[in-house]
Amino acid sequence: MNMNELDKKGFMWGVATSSYQIEGAYDTDGRGPSVWDTFSHKKGNVKNNDNGDTACNHYNFWEEDIELIKKLGVNSYRFSLSWPRIFPKGTEKKVNQKGIDFYQTLIDTLLSKGIDPVLTLNHWDMPQGLEDIGGWTSRNVTEEFTRYAYYISKHFGDRVKNWITHNEPWCISHLGYVQGIKPPGLKNAWGKSILVAHNLLLSHGLAIPEIRNNSKNSKVGITLNLNTAEPASESKYDKEECNFYDLQFNKLYLEPLYNKKYPEELFKELKNRKLINDNDLSFINNDDLKIISTSTDFLGVNYYSRAVIRNNDISENKNDEPLIELGDKTDFDWEVYPKGLFNLLLQLKENYSVNEIIITENGCSYNDSPNENLEIKDQRRIDYHQSHIDQMFKAIEQGVNCTGYFAWSLMDNFEWAQGYSQRFGLIWVDFKTLERIPKNSFYWYQKLISSVEN
Repeated sequence: MNMNELDKKGFMWGVATSSYQIEGAYDTDGRGPSVWDTFSHKKGNVKNNDNGDTACNHYNFWEEDIELIKKLGVNSYRFSLSWPRIFPKGTEKKVNQKGIDFYQTLIDTLLSKGIDPVLTLNHWDMPQGLEDIGGWTSRNVTEEFTRYAYYISKHFGDRVKNWITHNEPWCISHLGYVQGIKPPGLKNAWGKSILVAHNLLLSHGLAIPEIRNNSKNSKVGITLNLNTAEPASESKYDKEECNFYDLQFNKLYLEPLYNKKYPEELFKELKNRKLINDNDLSFINNDDLKIISTSTDFLGVNYYSRAVIRNNDISENKNDEPLIELGDKTDFDWEVYPKGLFNLLLQLKENYSVNEIIITENGCSYNDSPNENLEIKDQRRIDYHQSHIDQMFKAIEQGVNCTGYFAWSLMDNFEWAQGYSQRFGLIWVDFKTLERIPKNSFYWYQKLISSVEN
């Protein structure tokens, strides 16, 4: 299969962003603080003590940014709403109208230029007011999210036809409660991490009927960051650790969404490691898994690299099998492994019968900067995207119903705990002047899309 054999009308070529990473204007027009405002303002949480107060100032530069999206030639744009722009504390009974107005103008402008909005409700920047009452460890917050989904779909459901409830719940639950590098910054709180994963999935299931009632003939899904897990060697120690990783990274989310059950093997292993006890699982109510497994229209997949898992608790002398060879690394030290995307897509089709998949994020960090002619030669980024798109087509040839590809990201932005040190964008951003300069990868993607659609 080649690109010209795709369903030209049905396939989504896009770019993706998220609100906290690009918008800035953190205290403008009634926006309340998010958990990321709080987390990034605490010294030591983010590299160079960076924060998203200004970011790319998309809140004020949105017209220029939409013109760049139009110039790029994509037919779809995935972005997220800043939840505290709509409900500044999270518990208000009325929306913040200025927040609604901003996104309404953004959506209408996109549509006027032939670009379909793909809207993510939660890309991590939950109102701090909800964190103050327990955050995602509180079942009450699932109700607040459902109410938020109702109001957003009520306002925009006549125009937005592709909805994503949550982006990467693993990052919220595991990185926020086990590794401590995302809000609220707790470490080794495995019991809370599992509870948070559950409440995120539950709120996803609760939000689906609200969105469908308010947005007729639309599609609703969730986006998971997924990868293929491979042991670093053939040793039993690495294989066991790899299985544990796969359980907590992939199966903790895929099993309840598609098979209406949690991976009991994970809970058993967590108990064996004395990371949780029976009481830590008492939050699962009778109908929860039925709600979580509410049928979705698509699964959003964020893929960046494979996971090569080593058991670091075993000494090198004991765990001495030869290590597998790794490929080139990005500037973020992530391995470039495009075949992993093919393998993952086939696994989702065969193991979970996923009816439709959209690649909602795929990208790489390289810190190429402008030369004296203001040209940004980022051939490695071009090679990365091309190789992954090739693997996506290969999976489509094998019967995977993949209907979209979104490059991460439209522009360089605030990269969470890495601050402004990692650049994923097709557009280079000068974070002092906020000047935008399209990279060579921007023009490559523009040409690729044009060759498909003409």
